[in-house]
Formats: sequence, C-alpha cells, structure tokens
Amino acid sequence: MSKVDVLLGLQWGDEGKGKIVDVLAPKYDVVARFQGGPNAGHTLEFDGIKHVLHQIPSGIFRETTRNVIGNGVVLDAVIFKAEIEKLAKFNLNVKKNLFISKKATLILPTHRLLDAAYEKAKGENKIGSTLKGIGPTYQDKIGRQGLRVGDILSADFKDRLKRLTDVHFKILKDHDVTYNWAELEAQFLDAVQFLKEFNLIESEYFLNRELKAGSSILAEGAQGALLDIDFGSYPFVTSSNTVTAGACTGLGIAPRHIGEVYGIFKAYSTRVGSGPFPTELLDADGEAMRKEGNEFGSTTGRARRCGWIDLPSLKYSIMINGVTQLLMMKADVLSIFPNIKVCTHYALKDGSVTDTIPYEIVHEKISPVYTELKGWTTDLRQSKESLPAELNDYIKFLETELHVPITLVSTGPDRTQTIHRESVTA
Repeated sequence: MSKVDVLLGLQWGDEGKGKIVDVLAPKYDVVARFQGGPNAGHTLEFDGIKHVLHQIPSGIFRETTRNVIGNGVVLDAVIFKAEIEKLAKFNLNVKKNLFISKKATLILPTHRLLDAAYEKAKGENKIGSTLKGIGPTYQDKIGRQGLRVGDILSADFKDRLKRLTDVHFKILKDHDVTYNWAELEAQFLDAVQFLKEFNLIESEYFLNRELKAGSSILAEGAQGALLDIDFGSYPFVTSSNTVTAGACTGLGIAPRHIGEVYGIFKAYSTRVGSGPFPTELLDADGEAMRKEGNEFGSTTGRARRCGWIDLPSLKYSIMINGVTQLLMMKADVLSIFPNIKVCTHYALKDGSVTDTIPYEIVHEKISPVYTELKGWTTDLRQSKESLPAELNDYIKFLETELHVPITLVSTGPDRTQTIHRESVTA
C-alpha cells in the first residue's frame, strides 16, 4: 500500500503552497485538499500565466492528476462556479479530474453575512477574517446543523436550507447588515445546480481505494500551521486544523498511511490580519520586503505584514507536523538586503530567553534575539542550478538550527524557477 504525503505551510499562510503543489504534482496520481475553503489563495505561475485557486486543488492544471476536495473543506458553491468558469480558457477536463466529497460542508450566503457581522462587532479586537463565511460555517458544522454537499441531492434540500437560514436571519436581526436575500438565494441555488454536474463522491472510500491500488497521493493544506485552531496564536487563527493531523480527519486517511511531510516556509516571515508577529518590521526594511515580494493577499488583496524569519515558531511547526523535508520559498526577495537577520530566540519580559513559543504569545511582550548573516546581492531568478555561497551559508545555518533538510529552494514565482537540492542536517 502506498503512502499519503502531506504538504503544508509552516508560518501564517501565504508561503507559496500553490506553486509547490504544481511543481510536485507530476509525481502524484491524486492531489487532495483537506481543510479550509475560499479563504485560501494558492497562486500558480507557468508559461506566462498567473492563476489563483481558492477551493480547487492545485494539481488541476496537470492533465493526468486526479483532484479531490476532501470532507474537511468548507465549500462555497458560488465561488466554486466562478472558479470553474475562470478555468474554462485552459481547456482542462475538470469534470473528469475533479472529485468533491459529499461530506464537505457548504458555505451559505448567510454564513458570509454572519462573518461580516461578527467581525464588525469585534471592533478593535477583530481577527482579520477574510469574510468568506469560513468561521460561521465551521461553527454550524461543529454545532451539528450544517448542510453538506451530499445534501444537495436530497429532495428536501430547499427545506433544509430554509431551516438553517431562518436560524441565521434571527441572529442577523441583532446586527447592522443589509442584504437582498432573494438575490443571494437565487445565485446560490443556481450554483448548487452547477455543483450537481460534478463527481460528488464518498471521498474517504475513494482515497483509501487509491492507496490500496498503489496510487501516490499528495494532501494539500491551506493557510499555515501557526493559524491552526488548536496550535496557532489563538484567537487570531483560522477555524480548522491546518496541521498534518488535519489531513487524517479532513480526508479519512489513517495516521499510519502518512509518508513524507513537506513543510513550506518563506525565507522571511509574513502575516495577514491581526495577531502576534514577534519579528515584524515596521520600518523601511519591512516596506522594501513587502514591495520586493509583492506581499499582498491573493484572496483579500490586503498588504501583508513582513519581518525576518522566526526560528522558534518554525521549530514549533516542524515539531507538531512531523516535517521530514523543508521547502524554502522567495529566497529571491532577500537579494535586496546586504545583511540578513535570523530570529533564533525570544527574550521575554521576565528577562528569560527561550526558543519555544510561550502560551501567552498574544499578550506577552516578546523581543526577538537575532543572529546576522551576510546577504547575497545576486539576481536568483536567473539561477538555474547553482546558488550563491552566501545563500548556501544561510541554508546551512537554518538546517543546523532546524535539524531538517531543505530540499527545495524557490528562486522566483514561475514553476521553472525552482532548484531541487540534496542536503543533510547537521
């Protein structure tokens, strides 16, 4: 029986997962999304084309790859329909190669309205939600009143929809939200009819049959490990388990079937929205990093907060995910800096120094402790095989600290701007 390899982000999302899934996809028969929803934005660039996927797995551009939207995903039928329509120009056989779990939970238009209402009510304490209805949908799932993809095949689906939206309307009465329900409902029901045209499956059986047949499977995560509902900087987190364990519950795969765990990280750090960020740069360096890296959210368009790489948080992510290989993204962005800083420890308000994440990271005063390394002032986007000595030194320093090999370095956004490397940890 084959294994399921897992690919996930180790920071606060936006690490470049879409590109890497696209690069790795030829090795896999199946690519399966296991959590999140349209709050994800996985950007792929190839052949002069730039495309952003939100709910559809990033293997969709590979002709022989089967793509699965797993049960752990929350699916917005309206956004799904728009995504499929945008893919039409690529002449992909989407209806053949895309499979959707009947157990995936549906995002209703009222979930988006509730998301906006809840975020507005938080005022200065807002989370930084993408306002895609993710949180309220997972709330209904956990509250055992959500609607699932398989429900759209039921004769009484419209009755079920009315019962749940009536619950939502009662909540919305207490919030200042304006909407045209007739219009939203018509758009939603049209998208539901469209969704019925696709392969709606019992995805756990599908994936386990593929495993028994020897198929290679890549589980694609969304967001990042530091946004995990349990292990992230709560409450500034997403609503799902973004870690390796989420691949088991989000796809119906037993833990013993997990193989390689690819951990993706940027050569620096970024974060969108609110929440702690110990190495954030609020100066000219941070602005230069943002500009050079085009650090604006692919889903929201919001400017990302930028800072130096944070090793205590990376060590934490590696630990809870069981990472076996590290993939470093956006090394080319740091080419503009003559010197590179690496946060190796946190200095806490009681005077202690640690390389672990304190429980009170949201409220604790944390000062990063830096080591400075020589930068590389080389245009990495032109690098085909070799890397400058200074970048190799940076990589070796990280490997020594993290005790996991860095086996891939991205030197630009295109799928061809990727260097595979063999390395051993110290």
